[in-house]
Amino acid sequence: MQIVQRSSSGIGTASSATSASQLEPANLAEQQDTQGKAAGAAQPSQPSAPIRRGLSNWDQPLQNDISSAQQAVDFLEQSAAQLRALKSDLSAKLATRQMREGQVEQRIRQFTDTWRQRQEASGGTLDNRLNYSTAPAAQRFSIRGMSLANLRNGGRETLALAVGTGPQSLRSIHLSPGLSDAEIVARFDAALAPAGVRAAMTQQGELQFSTSEANWPGVRDAIAVQGAGIRFPTGQLNRLKAEAEPSPIAPEAWGTNDIESMRATLQQVMQALAHVEMALSKVRAELSAASVRVDSAMPQIETAGVDDLATQFANIADEPGYQSLLALTSALVGINRERVVSLLSLR
Repeated sequence: MQIVQRSSSGIGTASSATSASQLEPANLAEQQDTQGKAAGAAQPSQPSAPIRRGLSNWDQPLQNDISSAQQAVDFLEQSAAQLRALKSDLSAKLATRQMREGQVEQRIRQFTDTWRQRQEASGGTLDNRLNYSTAPAAQRFSIRGMSLANLRNGGRETLALAVGTGPQSLRSIHLSPGLSDAEIVARFDAALAPAGVRAAMTQQGELQFSTSEANWPGVRDAIAVQGAGIRFPTGQLNRLKAEAEPSPIAPEAWGTNDIESMRATLQQVMQALAHVEMALSKVRAELSAASVRVDSAMPQIETAGVDDLATQFANIADEPGYQSLLALTSALVGINRERVVSLLSLR
């Protein structure tokens, strides 16, 4: 008696004792033809057009711009809300209205904590003056003694300027009579760029330096110069003082000890709120511009085409196998929280 094994699907299979070679040629051909038709019927119809690979077709810089702008907007909106609440509480207290003791001080501490987290909360897109940029936020500073008035006067001199520590931190800058202010700035910029420090001229015609906020602590305490005794003394390197450009918002200086200090604080809070709202308006404009770029970059697909694409995807996903795995994994390529938040913000 021949034993027939049954698979988990309930389809009977012959034992290994019976091979295909034992079947008659006519029966074998008939069985192969039947199996071929069944296999062809089981396979899903191939889509007329390949499914797009999720978000991988998007412009990556465009996605980064949207995400960065949204982070900046979130931080600025939170800051503006806290400043408005602080302004209201200060005004009420100055008008001798009854308030819970310590409420104003708590508001100030809350905003101070928010302001200290500016770099992280905004994704490094906002500097301490709330200038927005997709590049890392920069800290602008001046170096005592490095004014254009001092540098343009005097004879020929080569300065050895050190930014940081180690032999590679030493840079040479050649100065000579007749150099224009722009030429002096360009020489400083070219010499210091490898150290992550840039030089520029302000609108007031002053020499100003900048570096990334992350690099600022190492630059601030490690600037020294050696001259030839004309503009700067010779001998050993002399330490120079770097002074950071002040921020228009300084909550650590806000006080509430008496009426006068509260009035001064209220004035500074109003100025800070105006500064935040102006920055918020600019960043929203950047976000709006990025949204327009999204509309122009995304392909114009008719509704019928989208429905057809969804049906094709569902058919493939229902069938086990490589095509199903490819469709599912491709659809999820590049999806993360920041990207989803950025897309939802465009609605």
